[in-house]
Amino acid sequence: MSTNGRRGAMRHEPMFNAPGVVIGLAVLLIAIYALFQRANPLLQDLVIRDFAFVPGRLTVSIWPARAIDILVRAHRDGEALAQARAMRDLHVLGGGSKLWTLLTYGLLHGSWMHVLLNSVWLVAFGPPVARRSGAANFLTFMAVTAVAAALAQWAASPMEFAPLIGASGAVSGLMGAVTRFMFQPGAPLGPRSTHRFDVETAPRATLAETLTDGRTLVFIGIWMATNFVFGAFGQVLGLSDMPVAWVAHVGGFFAGLALFPLFDRSGRAAMQGFAG
Repeated sequence: MSTNGRRGAMRHEPMFNAPGVVIGLAVLLIAIYALFQRANPLLQDLVIRDFAFVPGRLTVSIWPARAIDILVRAHRDGEALAQARAMRDLHVLGGGSKLWTLLTYGLLHGSWMHVLLNSVWLVAFGPPVARRSGAANFLTFMAVTAVAAALAQWAASPMEFAPLIGASGAVSGLMGAVTRFMFQPGAPLGPRSTHRFDVETAPRATLAETLTDGRTLVFIGIWMATNFVFGAFGQVLGLSDMPVAWVAHVGGFFAGLALFPLFDRSGRAAMQGFAG
């Protein structure tokens, strides 16, 4: 086998030869959860209060009148009363917007299944993106898609006071990113797949091509359907022990799909034209 052939073959198995930044991030997520689990309940509450993203807290910080309305209705409206209690428990009225939580929520998880599942998906989809973008761009991409996922959840549920935690939104961004090049000719999921496929130099489809390619659309459709079912019925089916923020996943996915070219160090589009 030629040197190029061996190089392509090695790059065909990114899960088993993941870049250090991907492994390091997965280890960090697991370590943070391990420390969180061992902490006393008071410290756990403090961490959730100060580092989890709460959509309603952002809304109240921007429109204080929304909080006043809840407090006025609390004595006669059960839902408003529950929201008022959540605001109290999370110190929403006195804590400010805590904009850093748009990012830090992605470092927290609620169970071992939660953090291990996200770590597995991170190691599965992170390597090709990390190889194309480099370590610094990869981490920035993860941060941007995490923020986008949180904002999507906020837009869908602006007065929700349940804390949002987990790296799922950013991991979904990775899934969106890989759709820009893993369905190209010669790629593992594209036509004429070959072991010589080099993820670092493979051309990137334009956004227009991505959204009109049959293989890509099937993948997006299956991902969306799976995400919705998991989000709507994950607790009922015993797949998750907490509500699944599926809207955040969608926000992260499409942010990754649209914004990946900004972080793609190869900078190669499949065709000239709109390379978004």
